[in-house]
Amino acid sequence: MDPLLRLLCENAAYKPAQLAAMLRVPESEVEARIAAYEADQVILGYRTILNEEKLGLESVRAVIEVKITPEREGGFDRIAERVAKYAEVRSCYLMSGAYDLLVEVEGQGLREVAMFVSEKLATIQGVLSTATHFILKPYKEQGLLMKRERNEERLAVTP
Repeated sequence: MDPLLRLLCENAAYKPAQLAAMLRVPESEVEARIAAYEADQVILGYRTILNEEKLGLESVRAVIEVKITPEREGGFDRIAERVAKYAEVRSCYLMSGAYDLLVEVEGQGLREVAMFVSEKLATIQGVLSTATHFILKPYKEQGLLMKRERNEERLAVTP
């Protein structure tokens, strides 16, 4: 992978000047490469990862295993694209194994997520079954630990 992309994946907040210094290339080259990646849709967007617990946000997240019947000419794609368009859906993946889609959703409460599953997701033609798992507490989000590690000094255990 391009070292520029690797750095942006680590921290999308880096300024072009910082990236240029780290890569030892002119800032104008960094700006041009980023613009080209955006135009080619290699870079699709930039995200900030929030610690929702510290902000006191009360959203509820869940992952849903979905079994579907593939369509004749569309396979899994048509149903997956339809599911992915819902505002409640944060991520949608085609999976191997016991189920076909893994859908991550977010809502204001348990009831909102449950209503999404029962009224929107489960009613789509081709959806055979769903299994919903509510996320209780995140420990790591997109490669970042949610809490800073504490240096715990433990006493040595001796026999």
